[in-house]
Amino acid sequence: MLGLQGCISVGPDYVPPESNPPSTWEAQPATTALNDVEAKRLSHWWEQLDDPLLTELIAEAIANNWDIREAEARIREARARRGSVAADRWPVITGGSSVRQTRIDPPQTPGSNTRLYDAGLDARWELGLFGSKRRALEAATADWQASQLDHADLLVSITAEVALNYIDLRAFQTRLAITRRNLASQADTLDIASWRQQAGLTTQVDVEQARQNLEQTRAQIPALVTARQQALNRLATLLGGYPGELTDRLSTTRPIPTATLDLAIGVPAEALRRRPDIRAAERRLAAQTALIGVATAARYPDMTLVGSVGVESLASRELFSSNTFLTSAIADLGLTLFDAGRLRRNIEIQSAAESQALNRYESAIRLALEEVENGLVAYAQEQLRRHSLASATDAAELAAELVRRQYGSGLVDFQRVLDAERSVLTLQDQLATSDGQITANLIRLYKALGGGWTPLQPGTTAQLDRRDPNHE
Repeated sequence: MLGLQGCISVGPDYVPPESNPPSTWEAQPATTALNDVEAKRLSHWWEQLDDPLLTELIAEAIANNWDIREAEARIREARARRGSVAADRWPVITGGSSVRQTRIDPPQTPGSNTRLYDAGLDARWELGLFGSKRRALEAATADWQASQLDHADLLVSITAEVALNYIDLRAFQTRLAITRRNLASQADTLDIASWRQQAGLTTQVDVEQARQNLEQTRAQIPALVTARQQALNRLATLLGGYPGELTDRLSTTRPIPTATLDLAIGVPAEALRRRPDIRAAERRLAAQTALIGVATAARYPDMTLVGSVGVESLASRELFSSNTFLTSAIADLGLTLFDAGRLRRNIEIQSAAESQALNRYESAIRLALEEVENGLVAYAQEQLRRHSLASATDAAELAAELVRRQYGSGLVDFQRVLDAERSVLTLQDQLATSDGQITANLIRLYKALGGGWTPLQPGTTAQLDRRDPNHE
């Protein structure tokens, strides 16, 4: 019977689809395959930012984030479902015993009042002759593996989101400090304009323009404070806490973390193998392919074995004597002869679902390559933009200092001072924003590459299951 179970598996055997990604990246064609050190760096990319506090926050998020805990529970659920499907391949054995009292009143003959004792075991075994059980186990195994990869994909997303919000926080803190420094400088300019107006060297117009410039700058502070607090609250939530819990811990202004230009990128094929969302899509395709086999097997005959063994006696002391054993066995071979096409339609349903899973897998590949290419371009171009902004900021700061001196000496009008101060504030703010954007683009690039988790190594449970769907 064990030999008969699943000796023939109908339906398509799963073959992983072939993908032919480009050999190099369009935006960075000189990349090569990753070595072991670079692959490890990609798994913990945040350490390259050299910010111990960020590393602590990511570790806490991995341990406490509620979405990650939910994903871990889904893994346990999928593993239990797989175990249930695996158990369905084996017989179900039940046991029981009873005592039956028969009484005729008044007694008609000797022995009219009897007590019957019995005990026994019953067994039922659905064989799945054409591989329905085997295919169901293949599907459950692939679903379990997909749930593990969903968990890995969530790690990639959560680590990136923690880092992005941390960068936002540091960028808003930096921009807030810049705005306040410019506010102090513009207050000095207002004082100068007031002194010159009192001395009769200028008009009230200069004073009011200086006050207007000052208040416009002051009006930017509330929005920056709000954005800073929102980043703090989001970080607290990502770490599994409540909004406001990180305010004291992260209130000190620190520089925006930066990374070296030595990136661990690798070639496109490595990115596709590393991305857990693509690997999860491939596992779901495998599961759906197996379900076609389950639906196909329903059109073929199946055998159910039913057997029982028991003992029966009128006296409890004789219940297990050798002459009281009863046995029975039934082999039931069943085949659906007519169902108005229901089974055939079910095969069509599963086949259509398999086509959808294949399309999702192919779409995930293209989207992943697009995200990496966009990330490479954004990271490189923002660095060029930052270089120009740094040069412009240096020039604007020097020009503003010269204009203030010239205005104090009466050599230029006040409009030149206003223009210079506005340029300084704008360029300094853009430079701080660009600093944050460079690091944020790097984080998004590492996320697109599938960084943030360690792929399963040969010999792990999931990979054993993938090689042998019947492994338990």
